[in-house]
Order: sequence, then C-alpha cells, then structure tokens
Amino acid sequence: MSGTSPSRVFLTVVGPFGLGYYISYLYRTVNIVISGPMAEDLSLSPSELGLLTSVYFIVFAAFQTPLGIILDRFGPRLTQVYLLLIAVFGSVLFASSQDFVTLLIARGLIGLGVSGCLMAAIKANATWFPAERLPLINGVTVAFGSFGALSATVPVEWLFQSLGWRPIFYLLGIASLILVIVTWWFVPHKKAVDQHNVVGWKEQIKQLALVYGNPFFWRVSVVTFVHNAAFLAYQTLWMGPWLRDVGGLEPGPVAFTLLLFNIGMFVGVLSIGALAERLQSLGVKPEVVLGLGIFGSICVQLFFVFEFRLGVDILCFLFGYLGSASLLCYSVLTQNFAKHLTGRVNTAMNMLTFIGAFVAQWGIGMIINQWGVAANGNYDPQGHQVAFGLIVGCEIFAFLFFVFPRFDRAGKQ
Repeated sequence: MSGTSPSRVFLTVVGPFGLGYYISYLYRTVNIVISGPMAEDLSLSPSELGLLTSVYFIVFAAFQTPLGIILDRFGPRLTQVYLLLIAVFGSVLFASSQDFVTLLIARGLIGLGVSGCLMAAIKANATWFPAERLPLINGVTVAFGSFGALSATVPVEWLFQSLGWRPIFYLLGIASLILVIVTWWFVPHKKAVDQHNVVGWKEQIKQLALVYGNPFFWRVSVVTFVHNAAFLAYQTLWMGPWLRDVGGLEPGPVAFTLLLFNIGMFVGVLSIGALAERLQSLGVKPEVVLGLGIFGSICVQLFFVFEFRLGVDILCFLFGYLGSASLLCYSVLTQNFAKHLTGRVNTAMNMLTFIGAFVAQWGIGMIINQWGVAANGNYDPQGHQVAFGLIVGCEIFAFLFFVFPRFDRAGKQ
C-alpha cells in the first residue's frame, strides 16, 4: 500500500484497530455500572467482586510477553483476528454463567481475547506512520478506548435497566464477531517484513533483554504502571462504589459522574496527544508532558482521599483528563527503542500496567472487605478511604523515582 492516501490508511488501519480498542475498553469497564446488581444476583462479596473484575487484568498481563513476540513476528492483523475470537467465546460464556467459578473463567477468556487490541493498534501505527506523528496518532487510537469507557456508563445503565446484565454480554460477543470480520477483510497486511522479525523464536526472546535491561524503560514504566494501576482500578470498578458510599450519590447520578470521568479521558487523550506532538516540535520531549500529567492526576486523587465531596463531578472529569496523560508512555517508549522491538517494549509496559491493575483492584476489594458490608449492600466509607490513601501513597513514591532517577538516560537500543 505504498503511496496510499492518509484517509485510506486511517480507514483501513487506525479505524479497525481503534474499534478493537473500543471493544476492549468496553469489556474492561462494563462492570462498573452492573457490579452492584450482579454481585447481589450471585451473592458476591467485595473481595470476590474485585477478583472477578481484576482477573481480566492478570490474564491480560500474563499474555503480554508472548503477545509482543507474536506481534513482531506475525503483525497486528492476524494477531487481532485470532485473539478476538477468544473474546467472543468468553463473552457468551460470561452471559450464560450461573456460578462464580464459571464467571471467573469467562472473564479471564475475555481478558485474553482483547489483550492484544491496544498493542496491535500501537504496532500498526508504528508501521504506517512516522515516529514524530505517533503521540497524536496513538492519541486518536486511545480516544476510541475512552469512547468505549464512555459507552460503559449511561448507555450501559440504560441497557441494564431495559435488558439486565446478561444480554449486555451477548451483545458484546456479537459486536466482537463483527469486528473480527471487519479486521480480516479490510486491514492490510504488514507494509514490509522487518529483517529482525525473521530470526528464530529463541533470538526474539533473547532480544527482550534489550528492553528489560534498559534503565530508561524502568524510569518510564514504574511511574506509569503504578499510576495506571490506580486509574484503571477506579475507572473500571471502584469509583462507582466510592461515589455511592463516600459521595452519597444515587445510581443515576453515579452513572452521570462516571460519564464525566470518561469524557475527561476522551478529551485528554486527544488534546494531550496533540499538545505533546506540538511541544516535541519545539524541543520538549513527550516524557515531560507524561510526568506533568501524572503529577496533576495525583493531586486530583488527593482530593478524593481527603473526602472533598463538593465538585465531585469536576474532580472526576479532571481525574479522567489528567490520568490519560499516562498513555503517552507508548509513544515515549516507541521513540526510544529500535523499530523491531516496538511490539515487545510496549507489551512489556502493558504487562506491568495490568499486573498493577490486578493487584490494585483486588487489593482495594480486600481492604474494603475488612470493614464489612451494610445490610443495604453498601460498603463502609472508612474502608474506601484507607484503600484510596494507600494507593495514592504508592503513586507518590513512583513519581519521585521518575523525577529523581538514580541513573542516566539510556539511548536507543
């Protein structure tokens, strides 16, 4: 497709992979609205609910290292198609599950099935666009995901009130199957076969040392995955219960406030990506914008920790907006590693993020569980605040590691 027009590249590359990330994020965040009724329907405790939602993250994380090798070897198109078929099966199984164990297996299959959606998009973007365009192009891709998060608030609440929680997952399975067909028919094959990709599997695995042995990778990754662990834990599950139990909101206002959270993310990924691209042309590195965004996000989270309930809508919007800056990490890492390592460096980052999200989401549930559950199904506000305070403390330490590294920046591998 050499000489292909930018509009056609967008339609056949950015569009389909962006829709994949939309589906992925919708699966990731759908439980935030339906978690209460689902927990009541199946008699799930807070820790079981946290484990059920977070198993998506640990399966997602476990597959990231082989995913990076597969992406670099076979390209994003085939990887996306075969993985999404697993998500279709997982979604149908989740919708028909009658017990906690089956739900857990189904949620894990969904996590495996969509584990390549963002990384396939990042790999495709790196193949078809120059490096200096990646902060904006990746921002457009991530905007699809934030739109998926938007869809998981008021629209899912409406569907739940009309249909219940099980049909929602049947509909997601159908949407995933349609996307498989679209990806198979419309996404082009890789533009070229990189000479580094024809080496054997053992050599590809050995090249992971170029990623994990790089000090700059760890400087960027630690602050990003610790922040993302908090961001994802609250965006995909615990912000809803916090708004109910600490903020005192009813289900309707909770869904609306979560909508504002995700609108903030949607606006953030586009505007911050565009800002990073503009500043880079003026000599300001994207990692500077990354750091400032995470610092702002931590400041906003401190308002939640100290129970500032006035203006909670604005705080949720700002949490979503500033927290989205952490997604610049993929552009930062792509620009600082050789092209043949693009899949592996970004999946390495993703693996850390989702391990962190699994620990944070389940851990928050376990902490809240120590204070018990009220007769009306609500959780103790004190448990919420202890959990939120601990996770923000971890973010502060990670940010200090980013700002004051004990090593020099490593150059391109």
